[in-house]
Amino acid sequence: MEIKTVSIIGLGALGIMYAHHFSNVLPKDNVRIIADQDRINRYKKTGIYCNGELCNFNFVTPESAVSPSDLILFTVKFDGLQDAIHSVKNHVGPNTIFMSALNGIISEEMIGQAFGFDNVLYCVAQGMDAVKVNNELTYAHKGILVFGDKEPGTISENVKAVEKFFKQTELPHEIDTNMNHRLWGKFMLNVGVNQTVAVYKSNYGEVQNEGEARQTMIAAMREVLKIADKEGISLTENDVDYWLKVLGTLSPDGKPSMAQDVDAKRFSEVELFSGTVLKYAKKHGIEVPVNKMLYEKISSIESEYVR
Repeated sequence: MEIKTVSIIGLGALGIMYAHHFSNVLPKDNVRIIADQDRINRYKKTGIYCNGELCNFNFVTPESAVSPSDLILFTVKFDGLQDAIHSVKNHVGPNTIFMSALNGIISEEMIGQAFGFDNVLYCVAQGMDAVKVNNELTYAHKGILVFGDKEPGTISENVKAVEKFFKQTELPHEIDTNMNHRLWGKFMLNVGVNQTVAVYKSNYGEVQNEGEARQTMIAAMREVLKIADKEGISLTENDVDYWLKVLGTLSPDGKPSMAQDVDAKRFSEVELFSGTVLKYAKKHGIEVPVNKMLYEKISSIESEYVR
Protein backbone atom coordinates (compact mmCIF):
# COMPACT_ATOMS: atom_id res chain seq x y z
CA MET A 1 0.00 0.00 0.00
CA GLU A 2 1.16 3.53 -0.79
CA ILE A 3 -0.06 6.41 1.33
CA LYS A 4 -0.96 9.50 -0.66
CA THR A 5 -3.85 11.09 1.26
CA VAL A 6 -4.07 11.93 4.96
CA SER A 7 -7.03 13.19 6.97
CA ILE A 8 -6.47 14.97 10.29
CA ILE A 9 -9.14 15.67 12.89
CA GLY A 10 -8.44 18.05 15.78
CA LEU A 11 -6.71 21.41 15.42
CA GLY A 12 -5.08 21.70 18.78
CA ALA A 13 -1.32 22.10 19.05
CA LEU A 14 -0.45 18.73 17.50
CA GLY A 15 -3.15 18.95 14.85
CA ILE A 16 -1.94 22.31 13.60
CA MET A 17 1.69 21.20 13.67
CA TYR A 18 1.10 18.04 11.64
CA ALA A 19 -1.44 19.66 9.31
CA HIS A 20 1.02 22.46 8.60
CA HIS A 21 3.85 19.98 8.00
CA PHE A 22 1.94 17.79 5.55
CA SER A 23 0.31 20.77 3.79
CA ASN A 24 3.76 22.13 3.00
CA VAL A 25 4.96 18.95 1.27
CA LEU A 26 1.84 17.40 -0.29
CA PRO A 27 -0.75 18.62 -2.80
CA LYS A 28 -3.40 20.64 -0.96
CA ASP A 29 -6.24 18.24 -1.79
CA ASN A 30 -4.25 15.31 -0.35
CA VAL A 31 -4.34 16.76 3.18
CA ARG A 32 -7.86 17.00 4.59
CA ILE A 33 -8.61 18.80 7.84
CA ILE A 34 -11.95 17.53 9.14
CA ALA A 35 -14.07 20.06 11.04
CA ASP A 36 -17.72 21.07 11.28
CA GLN A 37 -18.87 24.11 9.33
CA ASP A 38 -19.05 26.44 12.36
CA ARG A 39 -15.42 25.69 13.22
CA ILE A 40 -14.35 26.10 9.61
CA ASN A 41 -16.04 29.51 9.45
CA ARG A 42 -14.26 30.55 12.65
CA TYR A 43 -10.89 29.27 11.43
CA LYS A 44 -11.26 31.14 8.15
CA LYS A 45 -12.28 34.34 9.92
CA THR A 46 -9.41 34.43 12.42
CA GLY A 47 -6.81 32.49 10.46
CA ILE A 48 -4.58 29.80 11.94
CA TYR A 49 -0.88 30.52 12.37
CA CYS A 50 2.02 28.12 12.84
CA ASN A 51 5.29 29.74 13.95
CA GLY A 52 4.01 33.01 12.52
CA GLU A 53 2.98 31.57 9.13
CA LEU A 54 -0.66 31.76 8.05
CA CYS A 55 -1.86 28.22 7.34
CA ASN A 56 -3.72 27.46 4.12
CA PHE A 57 -5.56 24.29 5.07
CA ASN A 58 -7.97 22.19 3.01
CA PHE A 59 -11.02 21.98 5.28
CA VAL A 60 -13.62 19.25 4.82
CA THR A 61 -16.84 18.82 6.81
CA PRO A 62 -17.78 15.39 8.20
CA GLU A 63 -20.75 15.30 5.82
CA SER A 64 -18.67 15.86 2.67
CA ALA A 65 -18.50 12.97 0.22
CA VAL A 66 -14.82 12.14 -0.29
CA SER A 67 -12.76 9.19 -1.41
CA PRO A 68 -11.28 7.10 1.43
CA SER A 69 -8.11 8.44 2.99
CA ASP A 70 -5.02 6.27 3.17
CA LEU A 71 -4.21 7.54 6.66
CA ILE A 72 -6.37 9.15 9.36
CA LEU A 73 -4.60 10.92 12.22
CA PHE A 74 -6.55 11.73 15.38
CA THR A 75 -5.27 14.81 17.26
CA VAL A 76 -8.36 15.77 19.29
CA LYS A 77 -8.66 16.02 23.07
CA PHE A 78 -9.80 12.81 24.70
CA ASP A 79 -13.26 14.16 25.50
CA GLY A 80 -13.75 14.81 21.79
CA LEU A 81 -12.66 11.36 20.57
CA GLN A 82 -16.10 9.77 20.30
CA ASP A 83 -17.37 12.67 18.18
CA ALA A 84 -14.18 12.51 16.10
CA ILE A 85 -14.67 8.79 15.43
CA HIS A 86 -18.14 9.58 14.09
CA SER A 87 -16.86 12.54 12.06
CA VAL A 88 -14.22 10.58 10.11
CA LYS A 89 -16.57 7.86 8.83
CA ASN A 90 -16.79 9.26 5.29
CA HIS A 91 -12.98 9.09 5.06
CA VAL A 92 -12.73 5.41 5.93
CA GLY A 93 -12.16 2.66 3.40
CA PRO A 94 -11.10 -0.99 3.72
CA ASN A 95 -7.39 -0.08 3.64
CA THR A 96 -7.45 3.14 5.71
CA ILE A 97 -4.77 3.18 8.42
CA PHE A 98 -5.64 4.80 11.76
CA MET A 99 -3.20 6.52 14.12
CA SER A 100 -3.93 8.43 17.33
CA ALA A 101 -1.64 11.05 18.83
CA LEU A 102 -3.90 11.40 21.88
CA ASN A 103 -2.63 11.26 25.42
CA GLY A 104 -3.49 8.27 27.58
CA ILE A 105 -3.58 4.55 26.91
CA ILE A 106 -7.05 3.75 25.53
CA SER A 107 -7.69 5.80 22.37
CA GLU A 108 -6.48 3.03 20.05
CA GLU A 109 -8.90 0.60 21.69
CA MET A 110 -11.81 2.99 21.11
CA ILE A 111 -10.86 3.52 17.45
CA GLY A 112 -10.45 -0.23 16.95
CA GLN A 113 -13.86 -0.93 18.45
CA ALA A 114 -15.38 1.46 15.92
CA PHE A 115 -13.52 0.45 12.76
CA GLY A 116 -11.84 -2.87 13.53
CA PHE A 117 -8.32 -3.39 14.83
CA ASP A 118 -6.61 -4.66 11.67
CA ASN A 119 -5.55 -1.21 10.46
CA VAL A 120 -5.03 0.53 13.82
CA LEU A 121 -1.42 1.36 14.60
CA TYR A 122 -0.34 2.37 18.08
CA CYS A 123 1.28 5.78 18.26
CA VAL A 124 2.96 8.17 20.69
CA ALA A 125 3.83 11.80 19.98
CA GLN A 126 6.86 12.80 22.03
CA GLY A 127 9.53 15.44 22.30
CA MET A 128 7.54 18.41 20.94
CA ASP A 129 7.12 21.66 22.84
CA ALA A 130 4.22 23.13 20.88
CA VAL A 131 2.22 25.87 22.59
CA LYS A 132 -1.11 27.06 21.21
CA VAL A 133 -2.60 30.38 22.30
CA ASN A 134 -5.93 31.17 20.65
CA ASN A 135 -5.30 30.71 16.92
CA GLU A 136 -1.49 30.79 17.05
CA LEU A 137 0.85 27.83 17.47
CA THR A 138 4.53 28.14 18.23
CA TYR A 139 7.12 25.43 18.74
CA ALA A 140 10.89 25.04 18.78
CA HIS A 141 11.00 21.23 18.65
CA LYS A 142 8.70 19.16 16.43
CA GLY A 143 9.55 15.97 18.30
CA ILE A 144 8.83 12.57 16.76
CA LEU A 145 5.89 10.26 16.11
CA VAL A 146 6.70 6.82 17.48
CA PHE A 147 4.47 4.08 16.10
CA GLY A 148 4.12 0.36 15.63
CA ASP A 149 1.83 -2.65 15.82
CA LYS A 150 -0.17 -3.70 18.85
CA GLU A 151 1.51 -7.10 18.90
CA PRO A 152 5.10 -6.81 20.15
CA GLY A 153 7.97 -7.91 17.97
CA THR A 154 6.19 -7.38 14.65
CA ILE A 155 6.52 -4.91 11.78
CA SER A 156 3.42 -5.12 9.59
CA GLU A 157 2.92 -3.93 6.04
CA ASN A 158 0.93 -1.01 7.45
CA VAL A 159 3.89 0.04 9.59
CA LYS A 160 6.17 -0.17 6.55
CA ALA A 161 3.73 1.94 4.50
CA VAL A 162 3.58 4.65 7.17
CA GLU A 163 7.36 4.60 7.55
CA LYS A 164 7.75 5.11 3.79
CA PHE A 165 5.22 7.95 3.83
CA PHE A 166 6.91 9.70 6.76
CA LYS A 167 10.28 9.39 5.06
CA GLN A 168 8.89 10.87 1.84
CA THR A 169 7.28 13.76 3.73
CA GLU A 170 10.29 14.17 6.06
CA LEU A 171 8.24 13.85 9.24
CA PRO A 172 10.46 12.85 12.20
CA HIS A 173 9.47 9.36 13.32
CA GLU A 174 10.57 6.11 14.91
CA ILE A 175 9.26 2.54 14.81
CA ASP A 176 8.86 0.74 18.14
CA THR A 177 8.14 -3.00 18.27
CA ASN A 178 6.87 -2.79 21.88
CA MET A 179 4.27 -0.04 21.67
CA ASN A 180 2.33 -1.04 24.78
CA HIS A 181 5.45 -0.35 26.83
CA ARG A 182 5.94 2.97 25.00
CA LEU A 183 2.32 4.02 25.58
CA TRP A 184 2.58 3.38 29.29
CA GLY A 185 5.91 5.21 29.44
CA LYS A 186 4.44 8.30 27.77
CA PHE A 187 1.41 8.01 30.05
CA MET A 188 3.78 8.00 33.03
CA LEU A 189 5.49 11.15 31.80
CA ASN A 190 2.18 12.91 31.14
CA VAL A 191 0.87 12.00 34.59
CA GLY A 192 3.92 13.71 36.04
CA VAL A 193 4.67 16.69 33.81
CA ASN A 194 1.19 17.70 32.62
CA GLN A 195 -0.33 17.78 36.06
CA THR A 196 2.64 19.22 37.94
CA VAL A 197 3.18 22.14 35.56
CA ALA A 198 -0.56 22.84 35.66
CA VAL A 199 -0.71 22.85 39.47
CA TYR A 200 2.44 24.94 39.85
CA LYS A 201 1.26 27.22 37.01
CA SER A 202 4.74 27.21 35.55
CA ASN A 203 6.49 25.77 32.47
CA TYR A 204 8.88 23.02 31.43
CA GLY A 205 11.79 24.98 32.86
CA GLU A 206 10.54 24.61 36.42
CA VAL A 207 10.39 20.81 36.24
CA GLN A 208 13.65 20.55 34.29
CA ASN A 209 15.48 22.06 37.28
CA GLU A 210 15.81 20.64 40.76
CA GLY A 211 13.17 21.76 43.23
CA GLU A 212 9.79 20.98 44.71
CA ALA A 213 7.95 20.88 41.39
CA ARG A 214 10.41 18.39 39.85
CA GLN A 215 10.24 16.20 42.96
CA THR A 216 6.43 16.21 42.76
CA MET A 217 6.53 15.29 39.08
CA ILE A 218 8.91 12.36 39.60
CA ALA A 219 6.92 11.09 42.59
CA ALA A 220 3.75 11.08 40.46
CA MET A 221 5.59 9.16 37.73
CA ARG A 222 6.83 6.57 40.21
CA GLU A 223 3.27 5.91 41.32
CA VAL A 224 2.54 4.90 37.71
CA LEU A 225 5.41 2.39 37.97
CA LYS A 226 3.48 0.68 40.77
CA ILE A 227 0.21 0.32 38.87
CA ALA A 228 2.00 -0.64 35.63
CA ASP A 229 3.67 -3.51 37.46
CA LYS A 230 0.28 -4.80 38.59
CA GLU A 231 -0.94 -4.55 34.98
CA GLY A 232 1.98 -6.62 33.69
CA ILE A 233 3.82 -3.66 32.10
CA SER A 234 7.55 -3.72 32.84
CA LEU A 235 8.21 -0.03 33.48
CA THR A 236 11.32 0.61 35.59
CA GLU A 237 13.47 3.45 36.87
CA ASN A 238 15.30 3.25 33.55
CA ASP A 239 12.06 4.33 31.88
CA VAL A 240 11.73 7.22 34.32
CA ASP A 241 15.27 8.30 33.37
CA TYR A 242 14.51 7.96 29.64
CA TRP A 243 11.42 10.16 29.79
CA LEU A 244 13.17 12.72 31.99
CA LYS A 245 15.83 12.98 29.27
CA VAL A 246 13.07 13.53 26.67
CA LEU A 247 11.64 16.24 28.93
CA GLY A 248 15.08 17.83 29.15
CA THR A 249 15.13 18.45 25.38
CA LEU A 250 12.07 20.72 25.43
CA SER A 251 12.08 24.51 25.42
CA PRO A 252 12.07 25.71 29.07
CA ASP A 253 9.44 28.32 28.17
CA GLY A 254 7.07 25.72 26.72
CA LYS A 255 4.09 24.23 28.52
CA PRO A 256 2.24 20.89 28.28
CA SER A 257 -1.38 20.82 27.21
CA MET A 258 -2.91 20.70 30.69
CA ALA A 259 -1.02 23.82 31.78
CA GLN A 260 -2.25 25.56 28.63
CA ASP A 261 -5.79 24.49 29.55
CA VAL A 262 -5.44 25.95 33.05
CA ASP A 263 -4.10 29.22 31.64
CA ALA A 264 -7.10 29.45 29.30
CA LYS A 265 -9.57 28.29 32.00
CA ARG A 266 -10.52 25.25 29.92
CA PHE A 267 -11.45 21.93 31.48
CA SER A 268 -8.47 19.58 31.27
CA GLU A 269 -7.78 15.89 30.77
CA VAL A 270 -7.27 15.29 34.50
CA GLU A 271 -9.52 12.21 34.36
CA LEU A 272 -7.21 10.77 31.72
CA PHE A 273 -4.16 11.23 33.96
CA SER A 274 -4.56 11.11 37.76
CA GLY A 275 -8.17 10.01 37.32
CA THR A 276 -6.91 6.89 35.53
CA VAL A 277 -4.14 6.35 38.10
CA LEU A 278 -6.67 6.52 40.93
CA LYS A 279 -8.91 3.94 39.24
CA TYR A 280 -6.02 1.50 38.78
CA ALA A 281 -4.83 2.17 42.34
CA LYS A 282 -8.28 1.30 43.69
CA LYS A 283 -8.38 -1.84 41.54
CA HIS A 284 -5.05 -3.06 42.92
CA GLY A 285 -5.27 -1.66 46.47
CA ILE A 286 -2.31 0.70 46.00
CA GLU A 287 -1.77 4.07 47.67
CA VAL A 288 -1.02 6.93 45.25
CA PRO A 289 -0.99 10.05 47.46
CA VAL A 290 0.77 12.35 44.99
CA ASN A 291 -1.69 11.68 42.19
CA LYS A 292 -4.56 12.02 44.67
CA MET A 293 -3.20 15.46 45.64
CA LEU A 294 -2.77 16.52 42.01
CA TYR A 295 -6.27 15.33 41.14
CA GLU A 296 -7.76 17.30 44.01
CA LYS A 297 -5.82 20.47 43.24
CA ILE A 298 -6.67 20.44 39.52
CA SER A 299 -10.31 19.66 40.29
CA SER A 300 -10.31 22.61 42.70
CA ILE A 301 -8.87 24.93 40.08
CA GLU A 302 -11.49 23.83 37.56
CA SER A 303 -14.31 24.22 40.10
CA GLU A 304 -13.72 27.98 39.97
CA TYR A 305 -14.45 28.17 36.24
CA VAL A 306 -17.70 29.76 35.12
CA ARG A 307 -19.76 27.00 33.55
